[in-house]
Amino acid sequence: MSDRARASVTVTGVVQGVGFRPFVYRTAVGNDLGGWVKNTGDAGVEIRLEGGREGVESFLDRLHTDPPPLARVETVDVTWGEPVGEREFEIVASSDGGGGSGTIPPDTAMCDACLEDMRDPDSRYHGYWATSCVDCGPRYTVIRSLPYDRPTTSMDAFPMCEDCRAEYEEPADRRYHAQTIACPNCGPSLELLDADGNRLAGDERAIEAACDRLTEGDLVAIKGIGGAHLACDATDPAVVERLRERTGRPEKPFAVMAPDIESVEAFASVTTAERDALTDTRRPIVLLEADGDQPWLEAVSPGLHTVGVMLPYAGLHHLLFDHVEGPLVMTSANMPGAPMATTTEGILDDLGGVVEAALVHDREIVARCDDSVVRFADGQRRFVRRSRGWVPQPVPRWPAVDSAGTDLPDSGSADPPDVLALGAEFDATVALTHGEHVYPSQYIGDVDSPETLSYLTETVEHLQELLGIDPDVVACDRHPDFLTTEQAERYADRDGLAGPIAVQHHHAHAASLLAEHERQRAIIVAADGTGYGPDGTIWGGEVLDARLDDYDRVGGLAPFRLPGGSAAVESPARILADLLDDPDRIDDLLVERGVVDRPSDAATIRAQVDREVNSPVTTSTGRALDAVSALLGVCSERTYEGEPAMKLESVAAGGDPIDMPVPRTTVEGRRAVDVAALVRRLDKIRDDHARTDLAATAQAVLARGLADVAIEAATDRGVDAVGFTGGVAYNDAISRAIHERVADAGLAWLGHERLPPGDGGIAVGQVAVATARQR
Repeated sequence: MSDRARASVTVTGVVQGVGFRPFVYRTAVGNDLGGWVKNTGDAGVEIRLEGGREGVESFLDRLHTDPPPLARVETVDVTWGEPVGEREFEIVASSDGGGGSGTIPPDTAMCDACLEDMRDPDSRYHGYWATSCVDCGPRYTVIRSLPYDRPTTSMDAFPMCEDCRAEYEEPADRRYHAQTIACPNCGPSLELLDADGNRLAGDERAIEAACDRLTEGDLVAIKGIGGAHLACDATDPAVVERLRERTGRPEKPFAVMAPDIESVEAFASVTTAERDALTDTRRPIVLLEADGDQPWLEAVSPGLHTVGVMLPYAGLHHLLFDHVEGPLVMTSANMPGAPMATTTEGILDDLGGVVEAALVHDREIVARCDDSVVRFADGQRRFVRRSRGWVPQPVPRWPAVDSAGTDLPDSGSADPPDVLALGAEFDATVALTHGEHVYPSQYIGDVDSPETLSYLTETVEHLQELLGIDPDVVACDRHPDFLTTEQAERYADRDGLAGPIAVQHHHAHAASLLAEHERQRAIIVAADGTGYGPDGTIWGGEVLDARLDDYDRVGGLAPFRLPGGSAAVESPARILADLLDDPDRIDDLLVERGVVDRPSDAATIRAQVDREVNSPVTTSTGRALDAVSALLGVCSERTYEGEPAMKLESVAAGGDPIDMPVPRTTVEGRRAVDVAALVRRLDKIRDDHARTDLAATAQAVLARGLADVAIEAATDRGVDAVGFTGGVAYNDAISRAIHERVADAGLAWLGHERLPPGDGGIAVGQVAVATARQR
């Protein structure tokens, strides 16, 4: 008995809802250990072990080396004690914590084992769309509170049958304590409805009937794991056009779903990294280079050289492709300005005039969660949207705090406040902190309507309750007219939160990049479409000497005007009235691009510029690219965010930059790239070069110019790193060019890997700024 030992073990990380307790049980029994394991209310796991010392140590080694596939062990605390005589090992009831901080598993794709069961005619799961185990299935979208047990999820509406209960209670089964276990006898069910809500078919027949509709050219809404999709035959341009007309999305690209990699390679090129992303258990939408030989792609992704593609991730998706060849359009089921539908009633009310049928199920979606979107730029994965599959996994908080809540390394505060950050306006997410963690939310969208604002507040409430966080401080964008800014003021007044701490838009972009790389300072190029500048102008092409608590504006693009304000954003050819200097050329272009009917009508727009009336000043890189897009006849009318610049990038992808020097100037003592001079040079040589080459030249000159301004500022100020953030960082050619120039200068390079460069990363940047300022 002298070699017997007892250990009390606490494990934190992604250890609930991922098969961790069954893994602990099997490992303990395999090492002839007694004791118990249970979930705790703070998303951790407590373990008691008793047996031979060698067996206990072997067990502890496996916690680190061989956890379940979806688990992520962060900390293992071990306290040794005297044996008490426990011989049997068991899984005991979870602690009644009523929630609490911790890490919650995200939704994951159906695993191969469950897919095999669904395909096996001899399995009781044959053909059943909602089967899952401890290694796969819905998590975040069904969890109401912690600890993660069936009664705290939307699966509590489906009591287990005897067969499911037997597997759930069998430690050797992979469905042991799988909280979403279900089968055709006891689990959620499907039905196909028409647009008026009349039942057309149920269960397996519902899938087949839905596929018949898709094959016949109907539009079908499909309720999935975290929301609903609008689906149709992607290869039929007429059907896709009907979807565009009914949803008011005339040009916006649609994502498609294909049954397997081989099918994807028939219409898009796939690199090794992109293949890994497509087949990852989180199954994001991946933006791939499209195959120009497939005519249907133009209908799906008009004017773009990329197409968003995902593989099936739910059992329902796999079963759909048993009856249709695909690919299928799979775009979020919402009308412009509204969040994605998550209920049968919402689908029928919001989209009854769009679809001919709806394939729905009766499992409640607790948390709406859109598909994640990634793109590879400059050889690195960039999140366009960090959502399903990643949320609510945290990222480290910076400035760093340890698990006890103490600032590191040079704090003056022993108890840093928890921060709620509300992001910006477009592509918004929110973020909450607890100790050393920041929890970015799922994608919320454009918070410019009461519906999306309501979705934002619901997300804040759900995350607070789920994670047990009561924030002390609220942070927001500096723009006074954003709905998120108004909401931050409400939180401060209603809940007594400190703040709001208003963070300048591009400082938040820069801070998110600093936080991601755990740096206190760098020269950051922040390039995007629009950000409220403290000088009252519209920023968007900035070179900042950025620290976490503050910044200096050291360079960027020279300012230009937006004649008509928002009208110039929607019709970027109007910007040429300021950037070009030949009135006759301006008038002709405005007619050619459809901005005005007659040259004489263009005089009004030129007068706006000359008199500085309703012509706000901007330094926006996005607007500069939009203007070039209009100049070259690529895109003169914007129907969705980023459209002119994205289409310009697609044209540029087929060209080679012309050797053109970067036009430079100074603005209030700051180095700047002269956008007007660049546009005029491009216009003068427009007849001598291919449009593709001119587009590539515009991107290359802007990239070189911004890079050089940043490098010079870094050299002058003794800063050893340069980074690139903002929505323009998704542009592969621009990102690659800036990176190469920075590397050639011998400076460290900072690019986004874990957070979106665009506005989806703003909330984490606001957290970093607020944390630094509170310190």
